[in-house]
Amino acid sequence: MPDFHSQRLHQQNQPDRVATRSSTGVIVSYLLLTALALLFIAPIAFMLVASFKPDDLVLSQAGTIQGFIPVPASTQNYQDVFDRVNFSQFFLNSILITSLVVLAGLLVNSLAGYAFARLRWRGRSTLLLIVLALMIIPFEAIAVPLFFQITLLGWRNTYLAQILPFIANAFSIYLFYTFFVALPKELEEAARIDGASTIRTFFEIIVPISKPVFATVAILTFLTQWGSFLWPSMVTIDERVRPLPVAIASFQTLPPIQWGDIMSFGVMMVAPILIVFLAFQKWFVAGVASTGTKG
Repeated sequence: MPDFHSQRLHQQNQPDRVATRSSTGVIVSYLLLTALALLFIAPIAFMLVASFKPDDLVLSQAGTIQGFIPVPASTQNYQDVFDRVNFSQFFLNSILITSLVVLAGLLVNSLAGYAFARLRWRGRSTLLLIVLALMIIPFEAIAVPLFFQITLLGWRNTYLAQILPFIANAFSIYLFYTFFVALPKELEEAARIDGASTIRTFFEIIVPISKPVFATVAILTFLTQWGSFLWPSMVTIDERVRPLPVAIASFQTLPPIQWGDIMSFGVMMVAPILIVFLAFQKWFVAGVASTGTKG
């Protein structure tokens, strides 16, 4: 009998121990995730706070807790940026270039992905393999040949040189392909029975139900293009067509070197990225999950 009672007590206590271990694991996981989040947020927070501080306090308080406290606060650094350089022109250049690459890329790459996923034509499998192979080639490997081609065409120091080569993108085509190939074909078949053409089916049936993948591709393209530095620095000469990444590289060496002004420039450059991501966050998460690009 005593053995029976002790066994019953052990069985009753076992779920409590499991629940305790589970709660401890959850707490530890949240603490680790919080620590990682703070680690990634810290540079942005420091840049934001430093942008409102006098220049002499930016470096003297770097690496200390005072570096994250916005005291004293002033918008003078932001005014200095506009006084020292033509920031508005750089910003408009980046907006124009990035917007056109994103919009044209969504059209071209989505049509290509749909063609690979749904249409059957000679050479489709071979061309799809070529597109997949292009994903592993870094841009640096083709930058010099592309530069010579742009020079021969007379496109240096133009918007066209910064837009046209980046509209078609192998990775974007792959994302659209993986999303479209997983869609049920019944909707398209019903549209064809009603007499809809392939193009009409794509724009009226497929596009409305593909918002997650469109948002994912738009955000990834925006992030890549907005922060592009190597190619614009190769093909731009004057400020008329210079985007923000090249402009800030020149600004941080412009005498006198004012770190408060540099931080302000950086904040105004990063802000659109955060705004775009927050605006499309829900669709981006859904798109990442549906296209199988986790991890």
